[in-house]
Amino acid sequence: MEALKTGRLRLCNEPICNLAINNVKGLVFTVPKALPLIPDGGSIILTASVVSQKGFPASSVYSATKAAVRSFARCWTADLKGRKIRVNAVSPGPIKTPMVDTLPDEIAHGVAESVPMGRFGEANEIATAALFLASDDSSYVTGAELFVDGGTGQV
Repeated sequence: MEALKTGRLRLCNEPICNLAINNVKGLVFTVPKALPLIPDGGSIILTASVVSQKGFPASSVYSATKAAVRSFARCWTADLKGRKIRVNAVSPGPIKTPMVDTLPDEIAHGVAESVPMGRFGEANEIATAALFLASDDSSYVTGAELFVDGGTGQV
């Protein structure tokens, strides 16, 4: 709160800003280029994040970019309805990745404990959700955000 009172809010450092720019800029330039390759009735799956729903310290810029990804899913759903292309977002929570292995044990444990299911998710759990959204099993799902977050964004 002191940062807000003094006006010295540090929005991001260079690596985070670069990542944030890539989260938005990458989609803005990649999806339109890919559209000619996507058949009518196809599916686009964007990767958002639970951070767009929750406030976490020192993550405002990153969180905002993931909220933008969610917004793209909504808007592109409307833009592409004439081609019947479904656009959805998968929003992972904390996932066990090689980066997690670099965290101090007490931090990793704290993150896992903050998840209602009490653990990190696994990459295959995200893949399974994306596969569902890509399949005909989700033929009436578009503009949606599917949380695969162990309940983090819901509780």
